[in-house]
Amino acid sequence: MTESTVDHTAVPVLTRAGHEDTRTAQSGDCVRVSGVGSQHTPATRIWFGKVTNRPGYRSLPHHHGEAETGGYVLRGSARIYFGENYQHYLDMTEGDFVFVPPFMPHVEANMSTTEDLVWLTTRTPDNIVVNLEDVADALLRGYRRR
Repeated sequence: MTESTVDHTAVPVLTRAGHEDTRTAQSGDCVRVSGVGSQHTPATRIWFGKVTNRPGYRSLPHHHGEAETGGYVLRGSARIYFGENYQHYLDMTEGDFVFVPPFMPHVEANMSTTEDLVWLTTRTPDNIVVNLEDVADALLRGYRRR
């Protein structure tokens, strides 16, 4: 960007802790809050938020449309199920990053029955969530509810 193309009227927009936008797309027992997004900031090509799964809870099967998704496990023990009949999975713990390609059906699960799972998630261009038909817990290898 050259000096002549910089918008000098734009300013940073702060979202204070506890004031995140909750009018964002949800997927079952994954609770998403928006820290940076078109719902409450001038952002037009990025969504950044926090996702929480209570102990023993999981999302519905879903995908994120055209959006590329990056996730970071802030706290807890996560598993993402994907592939035919959600038979493949990746396990993640605090400090792990994951990339989820556009249109990829998956289920996000908290593998702990006692501790919350907290993710930081970013998506471009926006927080697209397309929920799919639910599946039985028994189909998800190793998953258990509280």
